[in-house]
Amino acid sequence: MATGKVTGRFGQVAKGGSPLEVVTREVRDPGAHEVRIRVQACGVCHSDSLTVEGYWPGIAYPRVPGHEVVGVVDAVGESVTQFAPGQRVGVGWYGGHCGKCEPCRRGDHVACQVLSIPGISYDGGYADYIVVPAMAVASVPESLTSAEAGPLLCAGITTFNALRNSGARPPDVVAVLGMGGLGHLGVQYAAKMGFTTVAVARGADKAKFAHELGAHHYIDSTTEDVAQALQKLGGARTILATVTDAGAMSAAIGGLGYAGKLMVLGAPMEPLQVPAIPLIMQRKTVAGWPSGTSIDSEDTLKFSALTGVKPLIETYPLEKAAEAYARMMSGKARFRVVLETGA
Repeated sequence: MATGKVTGRFGQVAKGGSPLEVVTREVRDPGAHEVRIRVQACGVCHSDSLTVEGYWPGIAYPRVPGHEVVGVVDAVGESVTQFAPGQRVGVGWYGGHCGKCEPCRRGDHVACQVLSIPGISYDGGYADYIVVPAMAVASVPESLTSAEAGPLLCAGITTFNALRNSGARPPDVVAVLGMGGLGHLGVQYAAKMGFTTVAVARGADKAKFAHELGAHHYIDSTTEDVAQALQKLGGARTILATVTDAGAMSAAIGGLGYAGKLMVLGAPMEPLQVPAIPLIMQRKTVAGWPSGTSIDSEDTLKFSALTGVKPLIETYPLEKAAEAYARMMSGKARFRVVLETGA
């Protein structure tokens, strides 16, 4: 439905490799099956580099990055009945599916072969407003602040959804490889789900933090053989590999127990080295996991609100989008960077 002229700020890149700049322009009305959201917060994810640096093929520029979006419904299309103005909602990596490809026809919408992604397929959340398909929208619990909820729509859903689909059952041993933006959430989810939780990271100094997050055991990969240490605990039913180091992932595979599964969430550029015989003889698996749909986002947010799982964040105002992006890319943030619009 038409709502009249609305303008807002947008942090965009003119083309791949260009600097982020904040511009003011008109915001379009939502289409029949779309929702317009007044953005309150948007997480800054490493995947945003696909847009900012121009790594993703076929992006139409200028483009606004951002796929960890939380805000309030501002307007809805004439065919939208499940959301209403004033409702707080969010949008993650999943931004809509085609409904025609094989994964979609089998109900696996996040694996859509032409998946729509906010900040890549259309303008994302580094902005005052975002217009998205209603199918991509998730309700946000009131007990979570918008800045806290943003990263849960990417890092959160990825670790939560991978865990609950890994085949592990409490109190199985679950190891989380890496304690960064994904891993610090993975440790919390694993512990809250009732798994025997093992955090794996570099350096003895991270042990205290790992236990504060809920880990029952900590493995320092600089002084211990990760695979041997996991086997001493009976072998891991699931290893959540949140790092982007192929060598670290490969070295951890030996720590899987019977029917164990390495869930690859980080995306290393180099191939993994996987020994075939243990996979065959003990039915071990190496698999990937891609985020989830809007209902998975709602599950993630509800579970997080129920159990107290929260990301550690650093916040920046929207006008400092370029600074926030640089902070995220530096690898020094603890642990997720979030833009706030002040709405």
